[in-house]
Amino acid sequence: MTKHKHSRLEDFRRYRENMNQRILATGNLDTKRFFGLDSRVYQTGELPESTKELLGLCASMALRCDDCIAYHVIRCCENDLSRPQIMETLNIALVVGGSIVIPHFRRAVELLDDILGEEPDSPDGDS
Repeated sequence: MTKHKHSRLEDFRRYRENMNQRILATGNLDTKRFFGLDSRVYQTGELPESTKELLGLCASMALRCDDCIAYHVIRCCENDLSRPQIMETLNIALVVGGSIVIPHFRRAVELLDDILGEEPDSPDGDS
């Protein structure tokens, strides 16, 4: 993984953590409840956590939220989901969301490459 790629991923994580702390520091009970619910809903229940992360990724793609997509790609990798499992989920999101999600699909795959430390194949198939 190049320094640039590592930095981008770490920058995202650091920004998200810092801003969440700032938001929660306001003490607003409704905000705290929502953030708590958002964390709990992805915990293992009738569905395993990994399945819930794939569902979150699919919904985030259809809603076109890059921050949410990045978060769920990261969480999918942390839950040891494979590239084929994540790519299948992104393909479902493409069908659900339509061609407007293609730019988000590109960024999701780029982040997945960064996380997995894999260099993408060239478009013409040459490595």
